Amino acid sequence: MHIGLWLQQARAGGVARLDAQQLLAHHLGRPRTWLLAHDDEPLAPELRQRVDADLARRAAGVPLAYLTGEREFHGLALRVDENVLVPRPETEGLVDWALELAATAAAPLPRLADLGTGSGAIALAFKQRAPGFEVWASDRSPAALSVARSNAQRLQLAVAWLEGDWWEPFAGQQFGIVVSNPPYVAEGDPHLEALRHEPAAALIAGADGLQALRRIVDGAPQHLPAGGWLLLEHGFDQAAAVAALLRARGFEPVATRTDLAGQPRLTGGLRPRG
Repeated sequence: MHIGLWLQQARAGGVARLDAQQLLAHHLGRPRTWLLAHDDEPLAPELRQRVDADLARRAAGVPLAYLTGEREFHGLALRVDENVLVPRPETEGLVDWALELAATAAAPLPRLADLGTGSGAIALAFKQRAPGFEVWASDRSPAALSVARSNAQRLQLAVAWLEGDWWEPFAGQQFGIVVSNPPYVAEGDPHLEALRHEPAAALIAGADGLQALRRIVDGAPQHLPAGGWLLLEHGFDQAAAVAALLRARGFEPVATRTDLAGQPRLTGGLRPRG
């Protein structure tokens, strides 16, 4: 079977053409563009057996990033596996917001903390663009931290990685900016079926999806000096609730930003000065 016919069959089997191209290019060790010029190239039987197995997994809903072991995020090629969430484009907005604050010297300390770092995507993307900042990141999962550390070593970006739940590893420490993309899906949410291959602990946050966000906001004041910012990702229907949590803990002003689809996705608050 040649490449062109295999791609046709993959699409007929329910896998998007781009996904099939990226999967095959990964197995061939070639750029995707190479496939377009070599669609009459035959596929060796042993290669086809391997790529067919991954194609079946993709058709069953396994994220492409888990099959290729890689995901692009904010210009970085990150290694990912089943121990971490696949980084989403929406989360890049969290990095952009933090970089804006860093560039304008809005943060009172040149230190950033990323709570629940997973693959390390946010922390590493920020560190690459703001090398003068000291960057710390935490996660309660040793397996996730192993992925994050591996990414940092490969990208040669200096981040301090700590194991622990939310604020637990940061006793006595303060930061000018704190960011987090925590679990925010409610138990029983119908969207969880589509996410069944990703780690549930990084997705589900109690009956209303706000459990982790409450803990982060409640613990934030002791880790942010006056003028410090807390930036959070949340569900498209949680912006008002997250803003209320921030205001209840004294953050003002509080602002919400939309994602690429125009949905309210990020909410941040300032620890008032004076």
